[in-house]
Amino acid sequence: MSHELSNLRKFVAPEILFGAGARKAVANYARTFGARKVLLVSDPGVQQAGWVADVEQTLREALIECVLYTEVSPNPRSEEVMRGAALYDSEGCNLIVAVGGGSPMDCAKGIGIVSSHGRHILEFEGVDTLSVPIPPLILIPTTSGTSADVSQFAIINDEYERVKISIVSKSVVPDVSLIDPETTMTMDPFLTACTGVDALVHAIEAFVSTGSGPMTDMHALDAIRLINGNLADLIRHPDDLHLREQVMLGSMKAGLAFSNAILGAVHAMSHSLGGYLDLPHGLCNAMLLEHVIDFNYRETPDKFKVIADTLGVDVRGMNSSEIRKRLMQRIIGLKQEVGLGESLGVFGVNVSDIPSLSKNAIKDPCILTNPRKSSRRDVEVLYEEAL
Repeated sequence: MSHELSNLRKFVAPEILFGAGARKAVANYARTFGARKVLLVSDPGVQQAGWVADVEQTLREALIECVLYTEVSPNPRSEEVMRGAALYDSEGCNLIVAVGGGSPMDCAKGIGIVSSHGRHILEFEGVDTLSVPIPPLILIPTTSGTSADVSQFAIINDEYERVKISIVSKSVVPDVSLIDPETTMTMDPFLTACTGVDALVHAIEAFVSTGSGPMTDMHALDAIRLINGNLADLIRHPDDLHLREQVMLGSMKAGLAFSNAILGAVHAMSHSLGGYLDLPHGLCNAMLLEHVIDFNYRETPDKFKVIADTLGVDVRGMNSSEIRKRLMQRIIGLKQEVGLGESLGVFGVNVSDIPSLSKNAIKDPCILTNPRKSSRRDVEVLYEEAL
């Protein structure tokens, strides 16, 4: 039976409104969902950048009451989710809006889960663990980026065990994603680079994932093309709205690809690093990317050839090992162009951390769709190479 079903692919996506000014539609959508009172989830950085006040004003002008919750860390913690859910309940909210990067968006998903189920967020680790629908969810991403706004993932830090847990469910795909490139104008170059490379990794991992298929491949390749063609220029010209739009579009497409094809070893290892050492997620991905590509290459060389070609490498007349070498050079070159050339050791990762990191990475659901089967020892070697 499982063999007969192995060629079936499903594709889930939220309603998406894309383009400059999309965030302004938040009140119309909130009204459509019968909003009585909105919990507006964000974090201190996004609040400082002015986007919380911007969205709050739009809601208040439409006479929609809202309550702010901005106590969210860069890797959102389970207790922050629980405090947000307590506020949602005590204030009598019936709709959640998040404005920010992956952290506030994932935290908002967690708040929705806890408020509808009445249990601790860490009890929902895994695939399809939700039994009732969550409240209406409107997400406004301010990075380009994590794509939490189109995905069926919520990634939460278990600060007690120092691991990240993945909650995977169609229920955490938001009802509406308002993707507005204007909101990314306040990202500094480092965050622009981190989130842009995160999106590139989403696209590459989704394209070679064992869960990939024709519906995700087109989005993944488009994303690689858009990010490769615009990210370095954007770092040089941060005020160019057209470049912001192109990278945001690439990020969205990468999100649609990975949400449905799932990811691979880069993300499994990156989640482990983020949980254990609280490092920025996009940065972790960047430091691991070429090492995992090198490891996976032999398993699916034809797909990596297409990736190389999409990244602008002229692959004509090259044999497989030449393509592999040129692909690695292109990835490393792009990372250096956007200022992410460092290795893990620079950020305080030690050889002594590797056993714990590897033990957690091998338990991450993303490892299951990695094209090459990976043992704990394989993962240890990859961490060692990335130091």
